[in-house]
Amino acid sequence: MAGKYFEELAIDMLFEHLPHRTVTETDNLLFSTMTHNSQPLHLDVEFARKSPYGQILVNSCYTLSLVIGLSVAETTLGTTLGNLGMEKVEFPNPVFIGDTIRVQTRVVDKRESKSKPDRGIVWFQHTGRNQRGDVVCECLRKGMMLRKPA
Repeated sequence: MAGKYFEELAIDMLFEHLPHRTVTETDNLLFSTMTHNSQPLHLDVEFARKSPYGQILVNSCYTLSLVIGLSVAETTLGTTLGNLGMEKVEFPNPVFIGDTIRVQTRVVDKRESKSKPDRGIVWFQHTGRNQRGDVVCECLRKGMMLRKPA
């Protein structure tokens, strides 16, 4: 199992995730249309050219999904029962088509489940940066993690 069990995750544990991922026009187009987000900043080149960005802006929900997704292989692959919540989600800088996103995850807190002895709760702080090192997404995610089988 590539993911970590509750016992294997320590507070302040830091992950520098690989691979990184370059965002394509197709990524943004498919995500936006599949989620019925018709914002022209994400879909209409001519509209986006007239915006302060001068180009298509990548859907921030895609950015969040990508940042969390890039963390899965090393943290929660096969060892999580699901997300319990996300908070403090911020996008301090925009993502554009062609940006390459890299992700770092820090375990910021954890506790055993009060009602189910086979699991625990872990808080992950995810930070996504573009190729210039600018933070493009930060998120505090709470996951329900399996404990190691006896």
